[in-house]
Amino acid sequence: MLKLGVNVDHVATLREARYRGRLHGEPDPVQAALICESAGAHGITAHLREDRRHIQDRDVWKLREMIKTRLNFEMANTPEILAIALKLKPDIVCIVPERRQEITTEGGLDVVGQLDALTDSRKKLNAAGIDVSLFIAPDPAQIEAAARTGSQFIELHTGAFAESFPSREDRAKELDRLVAGAKQAARVGLGVNAGHGLNCQNLPELLGVPNLVELNIGHSIMSRAIVIGLANAVKEMLAMMTGYRGT
Repeated sequence: MLKLGVNVDHVATLREARYRGRLHGEPDPVQAALICESAGAHGITAHLREDRRHIQDRDVWKLREMIKTRLNFEMANTPEILAIALKLKPDIVCIVPERRQEITTEGGLDVVGQLDALTDSRKKLNAAGIDVSLFIAPDPAQIEAAARTGSQFIELHTGAFAESFPSREDRAKELDRLVAGAKQAARVGLGVNAGHGLNCQNLPELLGVPNLVELNIGHSIMSRAIVIGLANAVKEMLAMMTGYRGT
């Protein structure tokens, strides 16, 4: 069964737009996470960025305490955030690139260029009982390097596929890259997750990618929630994922 992890970052984005710097405010990403779980989500994703632009430290600790499924902790590979992860002990960490000027995560990790640093962090996280995923583009060299780090998973960056969707030719090329990447990852022993820019319009075609374990989706579900409610938005996405064969 293809699993759904719901990213609650943008619930916190809305809260911080009004209550930045305060220890209270609405909407509450933890409450949203619990609604997503009750609607059938298999896990919750939260990205504690260095600049704390949305998710705050108190959020990840409360999520760790309250949710009953899996906590996927997205993080940059920095000493400060790594130390938090080792104390927090999420079920899995997804290491992502991070730049202060970006609106959301753009592009995948350069695992080739950061092989030693990522391997070192992977060892520390695994020693603490935490699985590790690397957020990368479907590039053969990056997938091979991800396997060399000893990580358990990769998360294929689907942003280029999502952005190319208006062009049938471009999205076919991006889909082919994702298919090839997923097959390569499976050959080298990596579990395959995927995420970024996925929505109800492009998801049916993405389901042609083999070997997927989990999709991490946030912005689209939160956007739909404004119109149809959060529980319904999660159920809608789960219904679209039903029947995934993985081959």
